[in-house]
Amino acid sequence: MARIVSAAEAVAQIGDGAVVTVSSSSALGCPDAVLAALGERFRAEGHPRGLTTLHPIAAGDMYGVKGMDHLAQDGLLVRVLAGSYPSGPSSLPMPEIWRMAVENRVKAYNVPSGIMFDMHRDVAARRPGVLTQVGLDTFVDPVRQGCAMNEAAAAEPIVHRQDFGGQTWLHFPNIVPDVCILRATTADENGNLTYEHEGAYLGGLDQAIATRNHRGLVIAQVKRVTAAGSLRPHDVHVPGHLVDLVVVAPDQWQTTETPYDPAISGEIMRPWSSFALAEHGVEKVIARRAAMELRRGQTANLGFGISALVPRVLLEAGEPQAVTWAIEQGAVGGMPLTGFAFGCASNAFGFVPSPNQFTYFQGGGFDMSFLSFLEVDRQGNVNVSKLGKKPYLTAGCGGFVDITANARKLVFSGFFEAAAELDLSPSGLRVTKPGRFTKMVDEVEHVTFSGRRALELGQDVLYVTERCVMRLTPEGLAAVEIMPGMEPERDIVTASQGRVRIAPDARTMPLSLLAEGPMELAL
Repeated sequence: MARIVSAAEAVAQIGDGAVVTVSSSSALGCPDAVLAALGERFRAEGHPRGLTTLHPIAAGDMYGVKGMDHLAQDGLLVRVLAGSYPSGPSSLPMPEIWRMAVENRVKAYNVPSGIMFDMHRDVAARRPGVLTQVGLDTFVDPVRQGCAMNEAAAAEPIVHRQDFGGQTWLHFPNIVPDVCILRATTADENGNLTYEHEGAYLGGLDQAIATRNHRGLVIAQVKRVTAAGSLRPHDVHVPGHLVDLVVVAPDQWQTTETPYDPAISGEIMRPWSSFALAEHGVEKVIARRAAMELRRGQTANLGFGISALVPRVLLEAGEPQAVTWAIEQGAVGGMPLTGFAFGCASNAFGFVPSPNQFTYFQGGGFDMSFLSFLEVDRQGNVNVSKLGKKPYLTAGCGGFVDITANARKLVFSGFFEAAAELDLSPSGLRVTKPGRFTKMVDEVEHVTFSGRRALELGQDVLYVTERCVMRLTPEGLAAVEIMPGMEPERDIVTASQGRVRIAPDARTMPLSLLAEGPMELAL
């Protein structure tokens, strides 16, 4: 039977050198009260020391839920493996966890979220670690950075290349968790956990099993406690035999900047008319062109950034349910949210645990994915995971590498140049002042997506910008569609320093992309 204790009493049981796995996605599902107590204990006692933490998705954000930043203290944290890290605008201070990584004060790794969930499943079943082809020829691959974010991490590799069955694989040896910290909504007196106010299940169940199977400690943070036997068995997502300690934190926020919204947890359904449409502008134009790739009845994955506007384009066209959206945190269907509440969906018709969702993604079961880019190079490689000058402007790779590994079709969206001045009118989009630099580069800073491997696998890859649509070909990037108002030689070829060529059969993008009213989509 689980015991109900204070956060301080719970973290008092965490020993020096422990491996701690945390279930969270930014503020969504973040057990922040327990993480705060752990940081406070170290400041007061100097213990526990030398922790390794595992975060399949980021714990905490830059908007009031500190998450993993509570643990970002010299001596407390020595190694961190995370699918993503807290991120936000340059106007806010750099999170301490990023500062520690940049200053080489912690061994910091960025491991694809799906692989991190696989690591928990394999260690739970006592298999010999993860063997996968997800991440080959990307920064995950030891021939590049091997997931290391700094020199301290590079000195202690966590992934190796392995030949097996005549093919090359990546092998991630087991890392056994000693402690699991997860979050739910309600616990009964026996520690059974339900998630009725949560926007996703995330991976808490798998993380708890991995910890329990190695005789570790499982701590659950919840909003409230109810009597034993009062929970419907079908509602219990994490059963009490996996839970040791329960910490009650009645004011836990549902997700980033959101104390509680019942539409996010599927308790109510919002009218479709209550969702804001995308503001008319260049980003919406890009999202509209991306949306033209969809067909009714398809299932599509969605990433952060401009791509998150694609569902709003369908909403404006009167087709909010023509496509089923699947996002890595686990929501299926409904309307994915934008901004830093991304990762949740209102009106979802189901929630899949994140590890299962990533199994679906890694195997390429969906029709296409809409993702964004920071920069693209001559080979079609995409970087979304590293910005050397201001690293915390990106969260890292998250599920990007898992999603792109075997996707049938990929649509990357972004601006061709940074900070160019553009004139948008119903007749065309014109460059009135060139940007500070092109995002079409010779070689990306970090290979989050490998163009070379995509060509080997026969993936269909498009890059949608405000100037053109490019297709990945064996000869590199070819502009196959030109935006009305653009001068191809000046605005595409010269602006990219010759890294993008104009396809001989390039056509003009439709003027309907530029109209202020709803755009009709041929789904």
